[in-house]
Amino acid sequence: MSDMGVVKRRIGLEQEFFLVDENGYLSDRADEFLDSCHLMAQAQGINPNYFVPEFVKSMVEINTPPAYTGIELAREYLKNLKLALSVSRQMHLRLYPLSSYPLHIMPVMRDRPNYHIQARTVGYDKFLHAGKCTGTHLHLEVPAGVIDPRVAVSYNSTSAEREELLNIYNLATACDSALISLTRACPFYEGQAIGLAAHTIRYRGSEVFGWEGVYTNLQAVGGLMPYAETVEDLVEQQFARYYTWLQALEKAGIERHQFLESGGSLLKSAWNPIRLNKIGTVEVRCIDSNYPSVTLAIIILLENAANRVRHENLTVRPAKGVEVFELAGNHLYVPDFAYLNGQLLYTAATEGMKSPRVQAYVDSIFKFAMSEAKEGAHFLEKLSQDMEHYQTIEAEILQEFTPTTAQLSLDAGLRLVRECCEKLEVQVSWLDDGNLN
Repeated sequence: MSDMGVVKRRIGLEQEFFLVDENGYLSDRADEFLDSCHLMAQAQGINPNYFVPEFVKSMVEINTPPAYTGIELAREYLKNLKLALSVSRQMHLRLYPLSSYPLHIMPVMRDRPNYHIQARTVGYDKFLHAGKCTGTHLHLEVPAGVIDPRVAVSYNSTSAEREELLNIYNLATACDSALISLTRACPFYEGQAIGLAAHTIRYRGSEVFGWEGVYTNLQAVGGLMPYAETVEDLVEQQFARYYTWLQALEKAGIERHQFLESGGSLLKSAWNPIRLNKIGTVEVRCIDSNYPSVTLAIIILLENAANRVRHENLTVRPAKGVEVFELAGNHLYVPDFAYLNGQLLYTAATEGMKSPRVQAYVDSIFKFAMSEAKEGAHFLEKLSQDMEHYQTIEAEILQEFTPTTAQLSLDAGLRLVRECCEKLEVQVSWLDDGNLN
């Protein structure tokens, strides 16, 4: 680390996967699968809590312990993923790693009060979209104790700690459309090639763009929140969102105490793409679930960008008219919010990396992060080379599976699922054979 006495911060990862059988059909055997993962984890001295149920029975989440470097995180991620894959093999199941299951599905929801409360509040039909797409969440640690679950930002924190929180929060916010564009994974949703970033539009939704998603009508709770210019802004934003959610609950006929008793709280009323987590992190939730090659590159990208902001004591603030990352002295200027959450988001979710505007913005982030890259730099280089040819995983799949009609046939869909499972397994064993460094 630099000689400015910067403490090392950790990063953590959670990734959701679909559970499928050997033919590629969705499987609702998550509980059985997770029980087996827990047993194997205990036998191998791995924490069983890294293998977690999701709110539908055909989805599981694999987490990693926090790590000090991206490569260390990658090792932990692969270790847990390898364990999950060996359990799936024993049970004649497979893990499907991409952001949406390509064919039509009716997810089976778990019977837990917190899920029912959410479903009733946003509407059951809307809420089911969350069971049809998977995301990857990356956690960027901030100074210990600066996030306070009751009041958002601790009164006892120092101004330097609060400033670091603001800068990491704003940096993550500014990367939103880049992460959407870079990680676009499965082009099919419910059997249709919709030409849009499905996980983004079906999860966060948008009234402005007519995207029917979980949080279409509750953007405060599930959409991208504005930058925070000051700590007061950030705190105000958390409470404004919380009250929006409480009002929505009331409208749905749910009493506040039911939400609180089911584990709800100030910070637990946020499903935004970038949110504060009570574990002491800024959580980045706008990343599509994808193959390890893409996930690892994104880890390195965010790790390096965050480290550079910390080491060089940069202030990250939006500026009018700025469409890319621009460094001036100790200021990192980023696209202003109206553009970021308007035209840029729309272009990222429609054209993605094919858009010169998105390319320029993504390039500026690569350039900013690369100067810090040491370990794992080759993952970033590979990703940025792929992007020069607009080669997201989504674009790759579309070349092979372009249905003559808009609808993907059952056979083609199942074949796609099996190929993706295969590719995941191949990548994990390749990386496991010492190709990480």
